[in-house]
Amino acid sequence: MSRLIAALSGGVDSAVAAARMVAAGHQVTGVHLALSRHPATHRVGARGCCSLEDANDARRVADVLGLPYYVWDFSEEFHRSVVTDFLAEYAAGRTPNPCLRCNEQVKFAALLRRALDLGFDGLVTGHYARLRRREDGLVELRRAVDQAKDQSYVLGVMTQDQLQRSHFPLGDSTKPQVRAEAARLGLTVADKPDSSDICFIPDGDTQGWLYDKLGRRPGSILDAEGTELGRHQGAFAYTIGQRRGLRLGRPAADGQPRYVTAIDPARATVTVGPRPALRVDHLSAIKPLWCDPGGPPWNIGPDAALEQTASDGPPVRGAGPTRLQEVEGKSTRSAPKRTTDPDLSRLEEIDEESARPGPGETAAAASADGFAAQVQLRAHGQPSPAWVRRPAPDRIEIDLLRPALGVAPGQTAVLYDDDRVLGSATIDRTWSD
Repeated sequence: MSRLIAALSGGVDSAVAAARMVAAGHQVTGVHLALSRHPATHRVGARGCCSLEDANDARRVADVLGLPYYVWDFSEEFHRSVVTDFLAEYAAGRTPNPCLRCNEQVKFAALLRRALDLGFDGLVTGHYARLRRREDGLVELRRAVDQAKDQSYVLGVMTQDQLQRSHFPLGDSTKPQVRAEAARLGLTVADKPDSSDICFIPDGDTQGWLYDKLGRRPGSILDAEGTELGRHQGAFAYTIGQRRGLRLGRPAADGQPRYVTAIDPARATVTVGPRPALRVDHLSAIKPLWCDPGGPPWNIGPDAALEQTASDGPPVRGAGPTRLQEVEGKSTRSAPKRTTDPDLSRLEEIDEESARPGPGETAAAASADGFAAQVQLRAHGQPSPAWVRRPAPDRIEIDLLRPALGVAPGQTAVLYDDDRVLGSATIDRTWSD
């Protein structure tokens, strides 16, 4: 039996996660995190979280389950690590993921530290992800069974120490199963809508919130040739790939929609272009973090290989050249060939939301030069096959075997080996062929 803190958000997922750990015989204490400096703010519809409404719902869950219940104030940590970071990133023309940052800096850092300091053994949350303990004692982070709810992406910033002390009881369940279980337990949150959008922007108007916090800094919206097409009130309020809300003064000559392709806060300019201009073939990312303390697969040396194809089952160390490399007549020291599409009009069919690895394209081989993996670039994006290199200890470069669209600096690249999370890094530059 372990003494565990259950992070009760006030939603159905954290409630059922806590209930399952109680049923498993653990000693569970419920804790709700007060993250807002203005706790009187209430939810607007199904948006937001961490409101007084949520705190009350969490208390009712604890009462039904018979748990000790506390509200811990982490508003200062949240503001410093998440809100301030969010503002700084947008001001610099980057696009951060605040939920991922909250997991990294608050839930699995500050909260877990406090739990351990108070003598608890670990933390329980309602995230949809799976943990697998290996024979060598290391814990692997894997995708949830319910792919539609999988949250392994926003957990890709966790360290091995954090994984060792965490519990995700919902990883093998689907959302309908969780709601049905909550109803059987008599939990009033069984039918509560999921929270959406950014919790500290409960009305969902991110652009308006940014204007309120950073002020208005008018500038030009330009095309690729530098012609002014319109005006904006702050380059920081835009993101790469954005289509709506541009309010351009003149339509494109071909009548096609235009998208944000570049942001320059220093010059106060936003550049727009056609959809093919969003194409990305290569990424550079900083601050890599590996879930396995042994590091990424290239640490196993050039003579060992990881094989993973769409049809050949799980990866096998030391398996020799992959099928894709055999077809190309290459050794395991060479990166798999990227699949390119000369018809840029087809990019609508191969963006992240639709591109899935095809047979052989997930082939992975580790070498001194790098390793193959799948990379996910958004919380709800699809993984794409890629080759990963390390030009410096604090930087990785990712060659996409299939091009992506609209990837913004500041986003997080999470690397997978099939359904296992290898690690993550923050994108700081993108380019295309």
